[in-house]
Amino acid sequence: MKTIRTVLAAALLVAVLPARAATDDEEGWKAFGHALTLAQVLMRIAGQSDDASKGFDDVLAGRNTEANRAIAGLLEEATADMPAEYRARVATMGQDIAAIARKQVGKPAPISADNAIQARKDLTAMGLKYHDPKDFLDAVKRDDSLAVELFITGRGVNLGAKDAQGKTALEIARARGNQPMAELLARSLPAAR
Repeated sequence: MKTIRTVLAAALLVAVLPARAATDDEEGWKAFGHALTLAQVLMRIAGQSDDASKGFDDVLAGRNTEANRAIAGLLEEATADMPAEYRARVATMGQDIAAIARKQVGKPAPISADNAIQARKDLTAMGLKYHDPKDFLDAVKRDDSLAVELFITGRGVNLGAKDAQGKTALEIARARGNQPMAELLARSLPAAR
């Protein structure tokens, strides 16, 4: 879902360029070109990357050279007529927005009641009980990431439940070397109070 929101944000960026980008002057087209490049980078990450969250984090942290050039060019074109003090403020605001966005990358999206109900129906259709910690832990042991995601979304099991050997789902995923599942479980566990 975050990937879709990011792609939509990129599309909006292209659609809502400053008014000067809509003109026929060369400067306006340069800004539009920078925005298109940035949108293309984001869509490429969303569509082709095995770990889109890491790709988006790289863009937000300034570790993607192509995105850096596009953002710098877009900022330069969009603020060309501004006094230097305002350009600096705009640049600072952009850095703050990127920092806020970086905090959101990789966080699980809030789970709605509709999503939880659908996840429970899907688990039941798979022959699993959405409220059974044994079914949940068995899914982790067989690296069934789809079922694990549905258990998390369904909110019917304690994600900290332990198997007969006293291991939690997170410990099992780590022991099996399933890093993506371990990260998902770690992000989904309730915060310690």
